[in-house]
Formats: sequence, structure tokens, C-alpha cells
Amino acid sequence: MALKCGVVLGGAVSQLGWGDLGSKPSGVAWNRVRESERVRKWVCCSGFSELSAHRAIRSVGDESPSKPESELQQVVDQRESNVSNRVQKDLGSFPRPLSVADFSASPNNASKVRISYKGVPGSYSEDAALKAYPHCETVPCNEFEDAFKAVELWLADKAVLPIENSLGGSIHRNYDLLLRHRLHIVGEVQLAVNLCLLALPGVRADQLKRVLSHPQALAQSDIILSKLDVSRENVDDAAGAAQFVASHGLRDAGVVASARAAEIYGLNVLAERIQDDCDNITRFLVLARDPIIPRTNKPFKTSIVFTLEEGPGVLFKALAVFALRDINLTKIESRPQRKQPLRVVDDSNNGSAKYFDYLFYIDFEASMAEPCAQNALVHLQEFATFLRVLGCYPMDTVL
Repeated sequence: MALKCGVVLGGAVSQLGWGDLGSKPSGVAWNRVRESERVRKWVCCSGFSELSAHRAIRSVGDESPSKPESELQQVVDQRESNVSNRVQKDLGSFPRPLSVADFSASPNNASKVRISYKGVPGSYSEDAALKAYPHCETVPCNEFEDAFKAVELWLADKAVLPIENSLGGSIHRNYDLLLRHRLHIVGEVQLAVNLCLLALPGVRADQLKRVLSHPQALAQSDIILSKLDVSRENVDDAAGAAQFVASHGLRDAGVVASARAAEIYGLNVLAERIQDDCDNITRFLVLARDPIIPRTNKPFKTSIVFTLEEGPGVLFKALAVFALRDINLTKIESRPQRKQPLRVVDDSNNGSAKYFDYLFYIDFEASMAEPCAQNALVHLQEFATFLRVLGCYPMDTVL
């Protein structure tokens, strides 16, 4: 998605896009005015946001007319050097847009970046962002699509969004958004989910009348909630429920959320790991404006989406291109095409027939730098009517 915006820096207007954003001066003009052999005046008009507009820096030549010309020249040269150093310092502090080189092959080796996610502080999505980028600045968003747009509009550098849970399955909304937007998958995060029962300080578990949380969190902690005999109230975000209970002082309400949410909103943790199945893992994707460079020095995963013509054995042939090259598939998901959910096929013998038209999302364990992955996709194009690589990224093997 090509985005441009007009930014005014010190009176200079620049049209900013991916290619021309960089740490260079905006509207800097140097003028040297010679009034006499012994008096020289230097003016610097700077257009940086951290410097005052049209700041003027002048030499002291007029204040010391009695100095020899050589001494005056040394003063002027020294002032010029100081100004140059100062401009270079201001350039270094000016935020430089990311490029392909900035996207590390591993999300664990990141400098401070801005990460967008859906929810409020204390959500599991924020936990995933902090696992991938421990020193990042998180950017909470109201909806999943807002997290995509935050990256596209340069409000964030990357987005972290859940894609599947080991108990709840796939998050279909985010599969649809992957195709709608032009961001690239540059990493994945596998987060072990620790569901906690939270309440206001001084409130015991047997005093709770209701429990608020995300529908999946409530469903995954069914056993303990049934024992407590409490009513369950669905909300859009587990951490948002913790914020609501704390801000309204609801002493009859508990929350199923993370331990970080309890710490942020001043709630007590009544019980930890209340999920019915202890192996509760959520997989998140890290998205960025540009892809990273595929490598072969560590395990990589590639995600693709494609469509096929209707016919017997077509999906079998498509999947066989990976089996023939010993490429392991880790995920396959089908989603109906939103703009063309049905396909009409004319058969001269049986008349016309209607079929559901599907998109197929596949993750496989191989890097696009490997010939076997490249050959598999070339082979797949023989059957696919549409094919797009969503990203090639390092696998997360640490829980």
C-alpha cells in the first residue's frame, strides 16, 4: 500500500514515502556573505523539528574587528565546524524510517520499536509483543484492523496479532486481514497462556457473583468457574475487563486475565493457571511494511495463500508439490472468498453446478532461500489461479 503524507519541517514541505524518507536535512540552506576582507558572516537556517525554525548562527567577526585576519579566519572556521557537528548530532536524533535492513532475521534481537496490537495494556497480545521485543514501545489499538493500519500509516513499526490458539483454533478474522492488507509476516511468537482469576483487593473467590472475560478465556476455564457457580459475562478483551472492574470498584465481579493485568490495574490474583488444559498456547504473527531477507542459517517458515480451479484431485496435486520435496506442512486453513463465495461450473452432461470458492492458507517449514521451496512454488503455479507469499520468517521454538 503506497502511502504519502505532507510534513512541514521548518517551513520546508516534503512529500514522504518509503523511498525518500531518511535522516537527511529538510530545507537547510547555507549562505556565506562577504562584507569585507576582515569581516565574514555565516548564517544557518535549519529546518529540523528539534531546532527552532530559521535559527541563525553568526560568527563574532563584527565584535572583534581588531583581530588579525588569520585569527578571525580561525574563529570562523571553528564556528563552522561547531555548526556542522551540531547539525550531525541533530540528524542522529531525528527518527529514521525503517528499511529492509532494519528487520532482523530474529525478532529477539530488536532495538526499541513501536509495536501495535489489539487491546489495552496487560493483554496477552501485549505480552507477546514484549516477548518478541522486550524493550519495545507498545501501541494499543481498538480493533485488529486498526493494528494493521497503524503500521501502514507509520504510527507503528510492526504489529503483533494472534492467528491461532491450541484450544480455540484459528482466528479467522486475521486470516482475512492478511489478504486485505499488504503487510508482510516477518516473525512469529508462541506464547504460553496463563489464565488467572483476578478480583479487587480483599475480595475472596467465594464472594464473586460473576466473572468477566473474553469468550475464549471463559470457555477455557470452564471447570473452575463451574465450581465457583458464577455467571459469566463476555467482553471483547480480557485486560479490558480487568480495567473495567478496577475502575468501577466492582467487588462482586472477578476477571479471567493475565497476571500483568492484575499488576497494572491493582487487582489481586486469586488463582493462577485456571485453564482446563495446561497446554494452552497462542501463536502470534509479527507483521511489518517490508519483508525480511530469507536465510538458511536457522529454521525458517513460509506462509502462502492460493486458489485453485475446481476439479477432482486438484487440492491433492497442490499439496503433493510439497510432499515430493520432503517439505513439512505445519498449517492448512481454508477461507471462502469474500468477493466470490460461489463458483458456477458448466457441465455438458449434468448442467451447471455451484461450488464454494476457497482460499487456502498454508504454512510450511522451509526458507524461500532454499531451492526446494522455490521449486515447490513454481510447481504450485501450474495448478493455482492465484498465489501470494505472505512472508518468510524465523520459526519461534521457545515457549
